[in-house]
Amino acid sequence: MPAVTVENPLTLPRVTAPAGAAPRPVLSVSTAPSGLEGEGFPVRRAFAGIDYKHLDPFIMMDQMGEVEYAPGEPKGTPWHPHRGFETVTYIMDGTFIHQDSHGGGGTITNGDTQWMTAGSGLLHIETPPESLVMSGGLFHGLQLWVNLPKADKMMPPKYQDIRAGGLKLLASGDGAGLIRLIAGEITSGDGTVHRGPGATHTPITMIHVSLNPGAELTLPWRADFNALAYGLAGRGVAGPQDRPFRMGQAVVFGKGNASRGGAATDTITLRADETQDRSPHFEVVLLGGLPIREPMMQYGPFVMNTHAELAQAFDDFQAGRLGTIPADSPHGR
Repeated sequence: MPAVTVENPLTLPRVTAPAGAAPRPVLSVSTAPSGLEGEGFPVRRAFAGIDYKHLDPFIMMDQMGEVEYAPGEPKGTPWHPHRGFETVTYIMDGTFIHQDSHGGGGTITNGDTQWMTAGSGLLHIETPPESLVMSGGLFHGLQLWVNLPKADKMMPPKYQDIRAGGLKLLASGDGAGLIRLIAGEITSGDGTVHRGPGATHTPITMIHVSLNPGAELTLPWRADFNALAYGLAGRGVAGPQDRPFRMGQAVVFGKGNASRGGAATDTITLRADETQDRSPHFEVVLLGGLPIREPMMQYGPFVMNTHAELAQAFDDFQAGRLGTIPADSPHGR
């Protein structure tokens, strides 16, 4: 899992929690079911079964792989529509190519992120490059769906290509944890504000953490955000109760005292087990967001506020109003 790293995390800015911060307890740990997506690539549905009140503004997240493809095996998705939300595709190993009906496109590889705001709607496709199909190889990534508030659901589509070299890299207080800040802010105990490169319509934080065996990380966390963790590799514990979780499991954190009018901020804590399986580090993605608290209706790739809006999105897709497949697409109809 190369993503992006540094030889010596001790050279990076350190993140510490403010004194007196309130730890968030763990509400639940759940195991992601496995399935197939697109043309048949393996995924784990990271948040399956979790009540939406704990996810808002996140809708779903798929862990794509980790899979070692033989030559000829790599797969992607066929052309498909989206409306009403954003997709965040983060690739840790391997390569994906994106093309869409608005003329956008690009290649993302180890540690890159593509942030696609579907807004009013588009068609797009994600495929492995021909070189990866021919050679096979390791593939591992995430795709996160982030809801848009009603006022932004019909905004024009737009994109952000966030390269691995543009991530904000930080270290835990003792240097035993590497923090990749993809989007949002972390305010350290000394008041320093660290910002990730991702520009968000809905306020969120997205972080990829690598912890050395036995290392502990306590991060300051906005009191008005929810808090979720998902194990990408290895194993460890979360929260003041030391709740065990591992690769393929999601953690839902509850509210801290700050959320109830107590301390100035909350914290979330992770600790890696002394011994790791397969991976040299405990790899975790951390997510937090400001709940939108609006009705959320989903039908496949459409996320709107009402059933009538979902029906309109489907009608618009059927009528070709979400775009047409480019004539030069090798995967066109």
